[in-house]
Amino acid sequence: MPHKSAIATWSGGKDSCLAAYKAMKAGYTISYLANTVSREYKRVRFHGVEDTLIQKQAKAIGIPLLQQETTAKWYWKEFTANLRKGFRKPIEGVVFGDIHLEECFEWSQKVCTDLSVHLVEPLWQKKPETILEEFINLGFEAIIVSAQANLFGKEWVGKTIDKSFLVDIKKLKGIDVCGENGEYHSLVLNGPMFKQKINILKSKPLYRDGYWFLDIQKYRLNS
Repeated sequence: MPHKSAIATWSGGKDSCLAAYKAMKAGYTISYLANTVSREYKRVRFHGVEDTLIQKQAKAIGIPLLQQETTAKWYWKEFTANLRKGFRKPIEGVVFGDIHLEECFEWSQKVCTDLSVHLVEPLWQKKPETILEEFINLGFEAIIVSAQANLFGKEWVGKTIDKSFLVDIKKLKGIDVCGENGEYHSLVLNGPMFKQKINILKSKPLYRDGYWFLDIQKYRLNS
């Protein structure tokens, strides 16, 4: 089967990572990872991860990164402008990591319609528990970098997403195990796509605006 070229939308977390990986397995060549950060904080919105750490993550994977500062007011325009940067190469699809939120899926559809490319949604309408199990079983390593403080204590940030995490989060009522409703967000450190591993050397929990964040202060790439 001839390989098709795609851009994978990229938050640095488990869902965007697994979606990109599954798209690759389905025959897509991921030409770029496309990430956005807030203009104000230079961090991934809701994740709290610094733009420079996402740059290191892309380096660890070995796929070029398209990164764009965004504002709430002009988010659509800035998001699509970032994707258009990758159209210097022939691009046939854009990969998203949507799972079950219809408004997110429709938004992704509109992006791809506007750009005249295929929408690639490898996780769409799969069971969240099945997605998390697959992510863990494939050998990806990720940690929690933000969590809603009304749902989680600060001990949850920094937790590794593994089989014991899946057991623990299933015990909590009213929470999507993948955090699809924004309950928590993650950062992938290693896995099948990675050429190098990200090692977190220094971090601490930080409370801001109703969220616990993992303030990652020091890290390095290991081969």
